[in-house]
Amino acid sequence: PSEAQDHGGSKISHGSVRDICNIVVTSMKENLTPLLRQYKSIKERFKDTILFFRMGDFYEMFYEDAIIASRVLEITLTTRDKRSPNPVPMCGIPYHAINSYLPRLIREGHKVAICEQVENPADAKGIVRREVIKIVTPGTLLDGDILEPGDNNFIAAIYGRGPSGLAFMDISTGDFFITEADSLKDIITELARIEPKEIILSPRVDINDFIKRQPYRICINTYPEEVFKNSRSIEEIEKYIAPEDKVNPSPVDLSLKAASALIFYLKETQKTALRNINTVRILRTEEYMIIDEPTRNNLEIVRSMRGDRKGSLFHHMDRTLTPMGGRLLKYWILHPLMDVHEIRARQNAVEELVKNFSLREEIRDILNGIYDMERIISRITLKAANGRDLVALRRCIEALPDLRRLISSFSSSLFKRILEMLDPLEDLGKLIAHGIVESPPVSITEGGIIRDGYNEELDELRTLSREAKRWLASFEAKERKRTGIDSLKVRYNRVFGYYIEVTKANLKYVPQDYTRKQTLVNAERFITPELKDYESKILSAEERIKELEYSLFENIRERVSGEVRRVQKCAKAVALVDALSSLADLSHRHNYVKPAVDESLHILIRDGRHPVVEAMEGSERFVPNDTEMDCEGRRIMILTGPNMAGKSTYMRQVALIVLMAQMGSFVPAREATIGIVDRIFTRIGASDNLAGGKSTFMVEMEETAHIVRNATTRSLILLDEIGRGTSTFDGISIAWATAEYINRHIKAKTLFATHYHELTDLSLTEEGIFNAFMAVREWNEEVIFLRRIMPGISDKSYGIQVAKLAGLPDAILKRAKEVLASLEEGEFDTEGKPRLARTNKGKYGSLQFDLFTQPLNHPVLEEIRGLDILNMTPLQALSKLEELKRRLKDESI
Repeated sequence: PSEAQDHGGSKISHGSVRDICNIVVTSMKENLTPLLRQYKSIKERFKDTILFFRMGDFYEMFYEDAIIASRVLEITLTTRDKRSPNPVPMCGIPYHAINSYLPRLIREGHKVAICEQVENPADAKGIVRREVIKIVTPGTLLDGDILEPGDNNFIAAIYGRGPSGLAFMDISTGDFFITEADSLKDIITELARIEPKEIILSPRVDINDFIKRQPYRICINTYPEEVFKNSRSIEEIEKYIAPEDKVNPSPVDLSLKAASALIFYLKETQKTALRNINTVRILRTEEYMIIDEPTRNNLEIVRSMRGDRKGSLFHHMDRTLTPMGGRLLKYWILHPLMDVHEIRARQNAVEELVKNFSLREEIRDILNGIYDMERIISRITLKAANGRDLVALRRCIEALPDLRRLISSFSSSLFKRILEMLDPLEDLGKLIAHGIVESPPVSITEGGIIRDGYNEELDELRTLSREAKRWLASFEAKERKRTGIDSLKVRYNRVFGYYIEVTKANLKYVPQDYTRKQTLVNAERFITPELKDYESKILSAEERIKELEYSLFENIRERVSGEVRRVQKCAKAVALVDALSSLADLSHRHNYVKPAVDESLHILIRDGRHPVVEAMEGSERFVPNDTEMDCEGRRIMILTGPNMAGKSTYMRQVALIVLMAQMGSFVPAREATIGIVDRIFTRIGASDNLAGGKSTFMVEMEETAHIVRNATTRSLILLDEIGRGTSTFDGISIAWATAEYINRHIKAKTLFATHYHELTDLSLTEEGIFNAFMAVREWNEEVIFLRRIMPGISDKSYGIQVAKLAGLPDAILKRAKEVLASLEEGEFDTEGKPRLARTNKGKYGSLQFDLFTQPLNHPVLEEIRGLDILNMTPLQALSKLEELKRRLKDESI
């Protein structure tokens, strides 16, 4: 980030912080302590990170890092060696609280280098050796407590300037994709769909141009060209390409270069082999419906207009019970299929689950007990897992036999494929059950993690440790009897070890062989040769227990990580079952139907409903509506009706039903036939981009231009109120011409909502354009919304009635009616044809100007009224007529 901001609102630039700290460091160069020299040596290699420098039970930060971290984390900024004329800024956090603080730094776009003590302080000669064991960045998070369970955490890389390659990966799950596009603009469209948290750019990408185009905040890294062209990395990645993608290969040269840089970056930050990356999928954009950012926002697919998940299509449809299933369902929603056979395979699986209620409920009960297997196995392979992760994996494995048994009852092709993927993993389950205790501690270095009976040496050491309690009790009783001190106690603490505590009142009874160890206010602590020998024996045993348990745990973790492919494949199968059961549960609860999906250009929906609106609590009863469109006689619907009548809801519901059908879901309708749609475009609502210097109308026109340049005959277009941001005549003209262009040249199915009633005249001049309106009833000058789509034309927009509902004063409403009556005159010419249909070379040819249907206050009419015809000569009359004709021609009427 370019700046850090504290909670009080004041700002300090990153550059100025660095300058201040450089001055401090320069002035102290001669007096740096060994610890600070070590810190500076490590920090020099990780300049673009905040260094968490482990010192005992704390992670400490110094200099610039301390200033930034104290502001972001809202912790106290102090100094080291306060008596120095140039004290070093520092702050710190407890090591065990790292998961509370780390996410806040990551969300602010910072990278954090975790620097640990890599040798025992007791064995160190001089300063303890420290090394950076991991770099945590926004795109490399692994901790399940930090990550959103139902969202992928992608990191991406881009290579190219024109035609470009994209590689993106979720290191927490092992999902790895590559794809190519003809332009950087198309790559950014895909980025907006996957929303990576971090990105790596090649020098070929203009970073300033990229930032300008990128629609949301992202952490950006740049790397030199050679990182993208590492032949060894590229060869390694090629081996991982999924078998199904090798059958139908496609050009991936540019995306392999992007993948090379991505792998390099991840190895640099994780400091370990990426053993959870086993498969690379080629994402072929032609296999999925394209949904650009405006469409995702306008249809509220994954987030509502407010930016919340609640109120979105995904929130409504998500009935998944595992994080894996949630991520897969979200992927399906954002990537509707174009392949009819794949769509039908999902539909058939959902249909089986819908029809078998009891089996579905049993399956969902099992799924409810399964954890995030994908992220657990990734943490295991990347050596970030603890004992609790292994126990969670074991519990997942224990649920698999029953899941397999239930799935074997189904006959659809997709369930047969799932059954092949669903490895029972019995050997891994037994290994973990035999080796790891049921409730292991969080730490993997403090013992208490390995079961009794797993290792003979460990059992012997534990026996010795357990007998210590009995020995100490016996020793305490013996010493009390020997000294006659009944209050004598034998105790242990981590600082002083074992000791005998005697109150000061009894010090006169202490034997000669007691050696003083510590003095307290009311007591003295002693050690004896016998207790010291036993202490050495016990402590060495406990230290050995910790070392041995850690070694055994690492061995178990390593053996499990060796089966990562099997676990990942099984996790994908569980995710599939979960996503399918979620769709089935949704369909059952809301009475959805299985749509017929085919290769036609036809859309037929009987009694369609908006899936989200109809499910809202407290809303009025939802009125379903029919839709029938094709690319021939019913190509463009001009939809009129008042505000608040439901035009936008209707248009969106058609788009969402199409999207749901192509993702393999059942849909909210009585009947539906959906011909495959390649893209959904939307131009809805009014928004501006003031920061980019663009008005509402400019944004509207850019979105319209994007649609007409990219839509095809297979596209579905939603246009709501084109031309509102300019003058009425300009707006009507642009809307009219746009509808004509789409109808004549693109021939795409289009829902065109408008308050420009003049556009309904298009149906008189253009084949393929038809009219519909939202039915309303007017009662005592008040409008009643019927929410029903009817064929034909709305008699008016009822804007004045809606304004009355909003509370406008009666005087304004009365005058508005007068103005409206004047404006509505003269829509048709003397031939009964719509004036807007005229062109110089149009359908009607050149039409004569009809003077008397012009506005009554036209200047030409006023001048004619003022002429004294009786006192004009014929020559003067002809001259005046020629002048008037020329003026009208100049006005282009």
